[in-house]
Amino acid sequence: MDAAMDMEVETSTTSSSLKRFGLKNSIQTNFGEDYVFQIVSNQESSTLAVSLSTNAIKFYSPVTGQYIGQCKDAHAAPINHISFSSAASPFVLHSCSSDGTVKTWDTRTFNQVSLFNAGSMQEVFSFSFGGASDNLLAAGCKTEVACLEESHVDDVTQVQFCPDHRNKLFSASVDGLICTFDTEGNINDDDHLESVMNVGTSIGRIGFCGEMSNKLWCLTHIESLSIWDWKDGRNQADFQDARTLASDSWTLDHVDYFVDCHYSGADGRLWVIGGTNAGNLGYFPVDYRGTGAIGSPEAILEGGHLGVVRSVLPMSCLNGGHAPNQGIFGWTGGEDGRLCCWLSDETSEVNQSWISNALVMKSQKTLKKNRHHPY
Repeated sequence: MDAAMDMEVETSTTSSSLKRFGLKNSIQTNFGEDYVFQIVSNQESSTLAVSLSTNAIKFYSPVTGQYIGQCKDAHAAPINHISFSSAASPFVLHSCSSDGTVKTWDTRTFNQVSLFNAGSMQEVFSFSFGGASDNLLAAGCKTEVACLEESHVDDVTQVQFCPDHRNKLFSASVDGLICTFDTEGNINDDDHLESVMNVGTSIGRIGFCGEMSNKLWCLTHIESLSIWDWKDGRNQADFQDARTLASDSWTLDHVDYFVDCHYSGADGRLWVIGGTNAGNLGYFPVDYRGTGAIGSPEAILEGGHLGVVRSVLPMSCLNGGHAPNQGIFGWTGGEDGRLCCWLSDETSEVNQSWISNALVMKSQKTLKKNRHHPY
């Protein structure tokens, strides 16, 4: 039984009162030095899918942490991205890999139901479903986005259809460019490439923020952050020293890397999530409308992980924040092979933490100290 862990959330007021959070559940996912790549949930918040460095995908209950099943040997190479399908198909999960495939799984039977093959010479780093009827699949490969071969000159690390503009496709690459495409009609580089935004360095992740998803945030492989108005291609905020700014505002620790960004549409706020090599996390508010600043962390997750955190899943991002999450703040996964479940102060279980004995436990080997850098 692990000792109880607490998480402190600083309020935006000058009051010294702090909301209390607790580490409810710490799950060891596998043997050896294997670790968690990504955590996603379906729209009903009934299933967590977790991709592992063993090339397997495991499934858990997001409320209890109970192990449900797995797609063993899901791919023949590292899994780069997983995502559930739309709310109309809550039992459908998609995955892509460096083996050059995009696969679809039925999470009720854990069986593969379809396969898209980009070719033996390709690696698929990202994918997205979109289009007017959600009938298009875009896959980011080595210098290509689906059939768009001339848009980038290096690996395409991210592709995303815009949530509020389903015909708009965005791609990001190691070449430092973000490209915008209109996917109506027969898609080609000449007629459907709308704009190019030059970030200037290798891009790791992109996502959307702002009213009607009219802004784009971008995290790079050198830990810089920028915000773009994609409609006019304007760079609205540029934090080349984002890691230093976040570290200076975090008096108790130092940011070694950024995991992700989280945008709350309800109040129009954006956070960048920074982590330490020891496994601590901080939620740093980003002001990209005014003076351009990264503030002091408004949430700190400490004591759950022993190494680099690779994935953060806030439960508030599901169903507009109205998911039946039973006081759960979110889930995190890392290179220590752990899945950690964090509780809000709305539950009486704040002072409890546990490990499920029904799960395969990780052996007590020396953990890797160096951060892995896949796309």
